[in-house]
Amino acid sequence: MTDQKLCAAVAEIAGGLIDARLGGALLKKRIAKGGRGKSGGLRTVVAYRQHHRLVFLYVFAKNERDNITEQERASLSEIGDVYMGLPPDKLDELVTNGTLIEVVCDAEEQKGQSNSR
Repeated sequence: MTDQKLCAAVAEIAGGLIDARLGGALLKKRIAKGGRGKSGGLRTVVAYRQHHRLVFLYVFAKNERDNITEQERASLSEIGDVYMGLPPDKLDELVTNGTLIEVVCDAEEQKGQSNSR
């Protein structure tokens, strides 16, 4: 999964192009893998609060499994709620210690105006 593909997915999500709302802040978004397109690619579960932050929580290939279980959805929802509630300095700490990886998608973000993690 390249940063470019993640950034394209972020832009689509921000534009309202999602594949499923899973409840609360959770969304499912398909991402193309290789030359196969989105239908044969990857599925991502993200926590997202519009104009606030986006965190990719889980990625799986469609050929590996059909979907997440209800128990996984509930757990990812809890984790997503935690990430959505963290203050920026705590997120910075998680990036610094390697728990999270920050992907910077455009020049505005590089200037520190807004970050998607």
